[in-house]
Amino acid sequence: MQLPVASTPVVATYARALVRQHRRALARMLSLYALAAVMALIPAWVIGEITNFASDHQLTSARIELYVAVLAASSLGCALLTFFARRRSYVLGETVFAQLREEFLGSVLALPLVEVERAGTGDLLSRTTNDMESLSRTVRFAMPEWLVAILQAVLTFGAMLLVSPLASVASLISIPFLFFSTRYYLRYATPGYRRERISYATTSGSVAETAEGARTVDAYRLGERQAQRIEENVRESFYSEMYTLLMRMVWFPTVEGAFALAVAATLLWSGWLAINGHVSIGAATTVTLYVVQINDPLDRIVSWLDEIQIGQTSLARLVGVSVVKDDRPTEGPEPTSETITLEDVHYAYRAGHDVLKGVSLTIRPGERLAIVGPSGAGKSTIGRLLAGIDAPRSGSVRVGEVELSQMPLADLRRHVALVTQEHHIFIGTVRENLALARPEATDEQITAALAAVDALEWVSLLPGGLLSELGTTGTPLTPAQAQQLALARLVLSDPHTLVLDEATALLDPRAARHLERSLHAVLDGRTVIAIAHRLHTAHDADRVCVVVDGAVAELGTHEELVAMDGEYAALWRSWRNEKPTAS
Repeated sequence: MQLPVASTPVVATYARALVRQHRRALARMLSLYALAAVMALIPAWVIGEITNFASDHQLTSARIELYVAVLAASSLGCALLTFFARRRSYVLGETVFAQLREEFLGSVLALPLVEVERAGTGDLLSRTTNDMESLSRTVRFAMPEWLVAILQAVLTFGAMLLVSPLASVASLISIPFLFFSTRYYLRYATPGYRRERISYATTSGSVAETAEGARTVDAYRLGERQAQRIEENVRESFYSEMYTLLMRMVWFPTVEGAFALAVAATLLWSGWLAINGHVSIGAATTVTLYVVQINDPLDRIVSWLDEIQIGQTSLARLVGVSVVKDDRPTEGPEPTSETITLEDVHYAYRAGHDVLKGVSLTIRPGERLAIVGPSGAGKSTIGRLLAGIDAPRSGSVRVGEVELSQMPLADLRRHVALVTQEHHIFIGTVRENLALARPEATDEQITAALAAVDALEWVSLLPGGLLSELGTTGTPLTPAQAQQLALARLVLSDPHTLVLDEATALLDPRAARHLERSLHAVLDGRTVIAIAHRLHTAHDADRVCVVVDGAVAELGTHEELVAMDGEYAALWRSWRNEKPTAS
């Protein structure tokens, strides 16, 4: 599954809104380019005038000096105006692109977690890298150059009409070739570029997951299979690029031929008009020079149109992220009770394949509940429902009388927080990493959180203490240390209910045991739901919930379940390497 791609009307609406926001800066830039274009039209007019005077034997040194001065002034004016216009276009391009990046980042951060997980990292990574890079080139260079080229072409054609409408008619012979070839190109190029971008995302995802799971690939000897999969992805990218290349190979020669045809037709037609006295030789010369001159902006229009197609496709993929909306309300009632209730819950990741089947469970405030069971039984899915990440297909998951999936996210995280085996250390200091959970936290509160998870000692030994830089460019951390910081964030966020989805799995058994005891002392009075594969967690819990095949098989204290000699007792004996008792 991939994140959606915005439709053409949605992209057009977004682009129009962007233009309206920057219309003044855009108008100033185009005005400068228009003045520069007018200056660039003067030399052809001067040559036409000189040709007329020369053909009439009226060309004097004074006129030559005057026209030379006009040429010098127009060239200097064109250069200066172009410099200032280009500077404004670069500033505008950087401003717009910075806004696009910020809005895209905001859209990514606003994505519901479930949508990110369903799409996978490859698609999002491709949009963040390949699509953003393509859009960068479009916004910074392609769009300004394209708009300027259109403006120059319009002004040049207007000048041709002012000099001689009759002589300018022949240049229109290229329009049918340009129109139909461009229409054909745009019809088939856009889906081609979209296919190309999707192939990039698929390849990125395959390479990323192969690199991340390199040990698993090696352990199960999946290298050949993954290599074939990546080779198929690369082959798809190759064919998609060959398709767009073929489109360009047909379109570009047609356009260039149309340009050459326009020049030849204008030269022939205006020459015939001049010979027969319908226009002056100077007018024929000027119009022909304008046709040659207009080929440059027309060529840039065509050349940049290809880049704009790529940019449009990339923009559609980036805007598509903002199309995904979180269905959670922004406001809602506050629960009057901290009791969490699951009532006849069914949940499926795929339609028709329920992972949870009629789960009912009541978790009392302040209770320590351990959820255990074999792999794939549905333990983590229950944890996601309890954390309000997913909503049940049917049934109800409530805190007090309020559905978790319908609580505003800010309110939800004050009540329930989920910590999994996965963790992330951001580029920044230790303090900044922990303050993500509570921006207003003091150093004393952060130190207390570190002490609660037994991380204060090694953090104090870092060169800068709380101000030590972490992340890819800072001090490297072991997986266990990173997990401790993630748990310290949890302590700082101070929710009343904590869902620990095997949160200490990356620590060695002794460290995990010590950490869980520390958390037990710190989190006194809070509800803790521990989804664990180490059964000492269940041993210490108030109650143990045994999940088998998506349903609650047993529920009770450790002692009660061991005495029942059922599913939990078998798990306990297996974990303790004990033989079953003779019946």
